[in-house]
Amino acid sequence: MESRATAAAAQPRERREALMDNIASRTRSYVVRSATAADVPAIAAIYDYHVAHHAASFELSPPTVDDMLHRFEASQRNDYPYFVAAQHSQRVVGYAYAGPYRARPAYRHAVENSVYVDANEMGHGIGSALLAALIEECAARGYRQMIAIIGGADNAASIQLHARHGFAEAGRLIGVGHKFDRWLDTVLMQRALGAGAALPPSRL
Repeated sequence: MESRATAAAAQPRERREALMDNIASRTRSYVVRSATAADVPAIAAIYDYHVAHHAASFELSPPTVDDMLHRFEASQRNDYPYFVAAQHSQRVVGYAYAGPYRARPAYRHAVENSVYVDANEMGHGIGSALLAALIEECAARGYRQMIAIIGGADNAASIQLHARHGFAEAGRLIGVGHKFDRWLDTVLMQRALGAGAALPPSRL
């Protein structure tokens, strides 16, 4: 018969194994796919949290679901890629999209990216998977530069994420935002897509 001491010693090991199994399961339990209008309420909920609690977005009030739907529809009309990470192809746990870096037409070969992950699902590689898909698709569509405008110079997670995907810091704008009763910097990061600036553009 197993002694109490042996059983007690086994419990921490079993808890560690269960934790590792849970982490592995959660890491594998999502797919990255193109977003649809049906995903917008979940996207809005994820963004709502980040607007309300973090400086990554310089919006002060969370947009409504209708606002987010209009933004999504504009993205699709202009043929920009928009992805979600969904658990078992259903529950959305993160999203990423590209949009115009600037409105003037000479900027049309550059895009700005955005990546947001459900606050309860961070640390499982979801943001990395989304950003990798976005980079690949933007390069395939002929864009040549991707820009990340990161809210808050203390946003180490986003800075490190972009650095792992080949982005380099291009500069900082000091004190350009004010949120949560403090001044905020933005960190500009950039990476080339495809041939970058080495060849003429392939898009019109």
